[in-house]
Amino acid sequence: MGVERTDSGVSRRQALRASLTAASALAATQTVATPARAGTEAAHAGADSGVSAVVPGPRGQFARNVEVVGYTDMDHRPAFKLAIRRVGDRWYLYTGHFWHSGWSVVDVTDPRRPEVVAFVPGPKDTWTLQVDLHGDIMVTALEQIFPNFGGDPEASFEEGIYIWDIKDPVRPRRLGHYTTGGTGTHRNLYPGGRYVHVAAGAKGFRGNIYSIVDIANPSRPREVGRWWVPGQRDGEKGTPAPELPHTHGFCCANGADVSLHGPPYVTGDLAYLPYGAAGLVVLDISDVTQPKPVGGLNFSPPFHSRFGVHGVLPIPDRKIAFANSEDVSYGKGAAPHASIVDISDPANPWLLSLLPTPEPPPGAPYEDFSGRGGWSGPHNINHHQHHPDVQKQGDLFYVAHFNAGLRIYDVSNTRLPREVGYFVPPDPVRRYGPMPEGELVAQTEDVVVDTRGNIYVSDKNQGIYILRYTGRGRG
Repeated sequence: MGVERTDSGVSRRQALRASLTAASALAATQTVATPARAGTEAAHAGADSGVSAVVPGPRGQFARNVEVVGYTDMDHRPAFKLAIRRVGDRWYLYTGHFWHSGWSVVDVTDPRRPEVVAFVPGPKDTWTLQVDLHGDIMVTALEQIFPNFGGDPEASFEEGIYIWDIKDPVRPRRLGHYTTGGTGTHRNLYPGGRYVHVAAGAKGFRGNIYSIVDIANPSRPREVGRWWVPGQRDGEKGTPAPELPHTHGFCCANGADVSLHGPPYVTGDLAYLPYGAAGLVVLDISDVTQPKPVGGLNFSPPFHSRFGVHGVLPIPDRKIAFANSEDVSYGKGAAPHASIVDISDPANPWLLSLLPTPEPPPGAPYEDFSGRGGWSGPHNINHHQHHPDVQKQGDLFYVAHFNAGLRIYDVSNTRLPREVGYFVPPDPVRRYGPMPEGELVAQTEDVVVDTRGNIYVSDKNQGIYILRYTGRGRG
C-alpha cells in the first residue's frame, strides 16, 4: 500500500500545503495566529472561583482557560480518532479519517506548526475511523460505513483490523489483517504485548461483541476468546441469566442498542466494557479463552439506550472509572451522561457523581447546547492511558463534547467534579461529509493530551486544533 510523504526541505508541495493551511485557518477562525486566551490572572481566578474569564472569538469561537497553540487543516481530510507517539526528539500524531479511507501521520514536534507528513490510503468504501498503537505496532479498524455517514449498504468493503509496523514513523508497513466475518470492528484497544481487545461486528450476532485477538504472529492474527451479552447471538434467548450483570437484556427499545462500542479497556485481569444499552460490564479475562462476567452497572434507563455507555476508562489506583454515553438524537432524546463510577469492588460498581452539563458561554446565540444543532453531549475522552506519551489521568479530565467543544473538568473531588475550562471552536465553513444533518456546526470528536500538555481535538468538518490549558492546576 503506497504512502504519500512530504519530505523536509523547501518544495512546491510544502509551499502549497503551507498556503492551504494558512487559508483554511484564516477562513475557520480569522485569528488563529492570535490565540483565544484568558488572561493569566483572570484565568486563575476563573479556575479557583468558577467566575469565567471567557474570551469570545469570531464565528462562535469561545475559550475559557484554554489557548489555541496551532491548527492543521489535515490537507482537507478531517480526522477522527487520534493517537500520539514520541520517537526520539520527534512527536507524531496518527489519525483515522471520517470521509477519506486511510490514515495520516502529523508531525507535531512544534505544536505551533503541525505538518501532515504522510497519508496511507485505505481500502475503498471502508471506514478507517479508529487507530491505536503501542511501541512500534499500530492497530487500525476497518468497518462498513453507516448509511447516514454516506455508506452504500450494497458496496463491498474491507473489515476487521490491520496490524502495522511503525518503526519508521512516517512509513507504516502492513503486517497482517484480521477479519470478523461481519461488519468489521469499531473501537479497539492495543495496550502492547500479545493481545488486541476488539469491538467486533461478528457474523451471526446483533451489535458488536467482545473479541480477544492474538497477534503474537502479526501476519497471522487469530481470535482466542470472545464474550457477548446473552441475546445478541442469532436465535438466542434475550433475557440474561440472573447471575449475569445485566437485568434488562433486550427489553430496551431496540435490541441492537446492546452493542460493545469499545474500546474494551483492560487493567490487569479485568476488562471494562462500554456495552451500549447493557451498560458498564466488567469481565475476568485471567483466562483469555474464557472471559467471565464479574459485575456491571446499568445506565439505561434512566439515560438513553442507544450508546447508553459509549466509553469507559478505569483508573484502578484511584478506584474509579469514568463512563459516558453518546447522544445521536440531536438533543431530542433522553439525557446523556458523563459519570464517575466507584470500582473499588469491580463486582459491584456504583455511581459516584455526574459531570456538570456544559452551559453556553456569555454571548452565545443559543440557550443550551442541545438546541444548537448537530449532535450534543459527551463523546470521547483522553482514553489512551496505556500510551507512555499520553498525559496520565490526574485532577483534570478532558472530554470532547460534540457541539460544546472541548470541556475540561477538575475531578480531584470525585463527589463534586466541576468544569474549569473549555474551547468551543468556530463553526466549519466547508462541508466534507453528510454529517451532521441540517445546520453545519462544530462537532468536536476526539481528544488526546500529550505529556507536554498539548491538547489535540478533531472535528467532523474541520482540521485539528492544538490547545493548552492555562488555568491553575494540571493533570
